[in-house]
Amino acid sequence: MIIALKVRLEPNNKQKTKLFQSAGVARWAYNWTLAKQEENYKSGGKFIKDGDLRKELTLLKQTEEYKWLNHYSNNITKQAIKDACDAYDKFFKKLADKPKFKSKKKSQPKFYQDTEKIKFKEGRVRLEKIGWVRLSEKDRIPENAKYTNPRVKFDGVHWYVSVGIEAEQGYVELTDESIGIDLGIKDLAVCSNEMTFKNINKTKRVKKLQKKLRRLQRKVSNKYEKNKEGGSYVKTGNIIKLEKNIKKLHKRLDNIRTDNRHKATAQIVKTKPSRVVMENLNVSGMMKNKHLSKAIAEQGLFEFKTMLQYKCRKYGIEFIEADKWYPSSKTCSACGHVKTRLSLSEREFICECCGTVIDRDKNASINLSRYKVS
Repeated sequence: MIIALKVRLEPNNKQKTKLFQSAGVARWAYNWTLAKQEENYKSGGKFIKDGDLRKELTLLKQTEEYKWLNHYSNNITKQAIKDACDAYDKFFKKLADKPKFKSKKKSQPKFYQDTEKIKFKEGRVRLEKIGWVRLSEKDRIPENAKYTNPRVKFDGVHWYVSVGIEAEQGYVELTDESIGIDLGIKDLAVCSNEMTFKNINKTKRVKKLQKKLRRLQRKVSNKYEKNKEGGSYVKTGNIIKLEKNIKKLHKRLDNIRTDNRHKATAQIVKTKPSRVVMENLNVSGMMKNKHLSKAIAEQGLFEFKTMLQYKCRKYGIEFIEADKWYPSSKTCSACGHVKTRLSLSEREFICECCGTVIDRDKNASINLSRYKVS
């Protein structure tokens, strides 16, 4: 199986400039490809293959206007064209929404590296046309391994390099236990084996950081209003500093939540169950609820599921997603009676048939542990 490894880069000022320029080249190639596909589609032409567009770009590089592209790795433009074509192809097959042009302000700076040319040695990574860049962790990524899909990304605060490497699938002696997991907002996860993982966003540590974040956001908003000139806003040096601190706070909060999800999923897998059953949540539909969307986004339910999936696959544990119409919350775990209605405000499940009183989430997790694949 392939596992992904991600390490922070520690570039110098010259390398930072080159990294941002490389990300700009990738964005330009992506937008150029979409423009070509759009123009071709409007004129009634067929879908242009990425190979044909790469040949066209190679000819463009020989012209005076586009010779600046030769200062950057050709793999950056090659992969950006392929990504744009894949996105456009998925749109035609109705597998995804129509791809949008990437803007400099809103899109994440990132680019691709060639699998053969990227090298890791003595706590450094060699990036094509950029050179050797220092890593924050020395032995995180093994040397002389076969790497897949190397990407370099900027998260608003730091640059990172991520690669996929082949790892042997580890099998452990599993128990006969089947664990049902009910995800929610009150608690991150409630398991049928009495394990409960609290909502990290309700802790004093996170609340304190959120309060600090709100204070900084109000401060920067007031400064924008004070520096308003007509219909436009002036970005001063103080505003830039405040926005950088806001980005750092967002990143810190994201790291805390990600760490909590990793610890929770690792603890579940360590119990060595034979299978793990989780409900198939419609997260995009849940996000439409304006009263709960912020809390759902902060929980990162989809990320929790993907983390648990790959950890189960790593140790040979069967991972099952219950049908989204399976009434795990409405079914009595004692007698099997199914309620016709159960409001979100009812935190305890009271069975009308046998009189069982049980926590709503606990009841759902027990039912999920007994779920049978039809």
